[in-house]
Amino acid sequence: MTNDTHRHEPQGAPGTAHIGARQVARALLSLVVLIASPFLAAGRLDWWPAWALVALTLAASVAARIIPARRNPDLLAERARFAEAEGVKPWDRVLMPIVGIVGPLAVWVVAGLDERFGWPPLVSLPLQVVGLLIVAAGGALATWAMAENRFFSAVVRIQRDRGHSVISSGPYRLVRHPGYSAGVLNAIAAPLALGSLWALIPGLLCVGAIAVRTALEDRTLQAELPGYREYAQRVRYRLLPGVW
Repeated sequence: MTNDTHRHEPQGAPGTAHIGARQVARALLSLVVLIASPFLAAGRLDWWPAWALVALTLAASVAARIIPARRNPDLLAERARFAEAEGVKPWDRVLMPIVGIVGPLAVWVVAGLDERFGWPPLVSLPLQVVGLLIVAAGGALATWAMAENRFFSAVVRIQRDRGHSVISSGPYRLVRHPGYSAGVLNAIAAPLALGSLWALIPGLLCVGAIAVRTALEDRTLQAELPGYREYAQRVRYRLLPGVW
């Protein structure tokens, strides 16, 4: 998941920051562990829903780097340096790993164990296909939000070093935190795509963590980011239009 912070209009980006080998290795290791986890838990490789979900995850990962980088070349460095970033809110040191790493990993592992042991109830093929389509939609929404927002950091911090301001274009016209909306879609749809209702348990816990992080980040932005309170008055909903 990501820090869904904002700006009004495009501004001149600072020079592209360097992404070190350590940041690249960390990102690749996280991706490899996530991709391998369902197959290790299931004890088999011939599991087509998992391969379909892996393909969607890789496609979203590549798109979320290539497309935003064309508009905001310094964003990838900001996201890659999340562990070393200054000014990160203390509570986000706890919530970020839950939302971005532990939660998705738990969903994939539980689904793999479900596949291994055949826990009832079963999920129908049409529902699995719907789950895959929702995952794809969530990946597209997250990429769109990143392309619009050069302050889409991996952690919650006010990016004064990068000229942080408010955004209201693209998906930010509909909800204040579209990146988190995408995370909610993925947390609910990935268990269905993998054919595991049991994986909805960690998925829903992840949704709860996303909601808490959204509320805390929104409160931080209203208190510390100039113009955000007025933006919040125009765009009423944080995650789901018409709901919250």
